[in-house]
Amino acid sequence: MSEAYSSEEFLISVITRLLPERGNGAIGAASPIPGAAALLQRELTGGAFRVSLIHGITNNPFTDGGRELFDAAGQGRIDVFFLGGVQIDGQANLNLVGTGAYPSLDRRFPGSFGSAYMYFTVPRVILFRPEHTRRVFVDKVDFISAPGISPSDVHRPGGPRALVTELCVMSFDRVRGRFRLESVHPGHSVEEVRDNTGFDFDVPDSVPTTPEPEPERLDILRAKIGREVAGTYPDFAERVLGYRAKASA
Repeated sequence: MSEAYSSEEFLISVITRLLPERGNGAIGAASPIPGAAALLQRELTGGAFRVSLIHGITNNPFTDGGRELFDAAGQGRIDVFFLGGVQIDGQANLNLVGTGAYPSLDRRFPGSFGSAYMYFTVPRVILFRPEHTRRVFVDKVDFISAPGISPSDVHRPGGPRALVTELCVMSFDRVRGRFRLESVHPGHSVEEVRDNTGFDFDVPDSVPTTPEPEPERLDILRAKIGREVAGTYPDFAERVLGYRAKASA
């Protein structure tokens, strides 16, 4: 990774490039990198891309938490959402419950929450899982919290538009139920992605390198977005973006 930017700043830039110029992006709890990316896109589009940081102190239009978010998604008022998973398989199935043979799991995690609902109701879901290992990207998840593919007669099919990790960017073909490698991050290779992925995926003849963040974009991120992010993620804003909120008197 370049000395001109951190790994977190790079991933913020990568995600920003995947966001539309208009619409409403909702970001769940404990998601500082997607949150910063969405706020950066709002700045770059002059406010045409709107941002809702769920449970945030600032940039949060909701007054009733998850219930209001689910209503908005069901009504088609959320255009972008982010999900991850303890495990993700080649059909984009997500596991947020635990590992091992259900119900006698080896490890138990917080649970699915509204992941399946958001997977089906939001038209552009971006999977964000920084760790790219065979522990995460498996041939078949141990438990399906949210299915990545749907029958042809489903009005609102589930599944993601893209997957962003520490190694690469992938797209997802909902019809074929397969991921496709779109770019590999600087300093990494297609072979490294293959070695650390537990499922098959499509690879084009020529795989580009993921673009690095431009200096102008980094300037905006550090000068403006740090302040915006600090209201919800103060530690992240200070550690990654160099913004330290003033102590209250």
